Amino acid sequence: MKIETVFQILAVVLAGVTAYFFYTAHRDAAFVSAVLGCCAFLLSLRFQAKARNTTRDAERERQPKS
Repeated sequence: MKIETVFQILAVVLAGVTAYFFYTAHRDAAFVSAVLGCCAFLLSLRFQAKARNTTRDAERERQPKS
């Protein structure tokens, strides 16, 4: 399983936890889980961008120089 997929799943789970805490009036816990969910989502984006950059760099190295 790719690391970005793990972070996306974690972000969705934390969004559910946030909704639960918000519904049960635990506002501080809802805030903390929302922040952690946002961090997980942004980390998944970072790993996707890093993979795209690595692929692009490898393709550039394979092309013959003129």
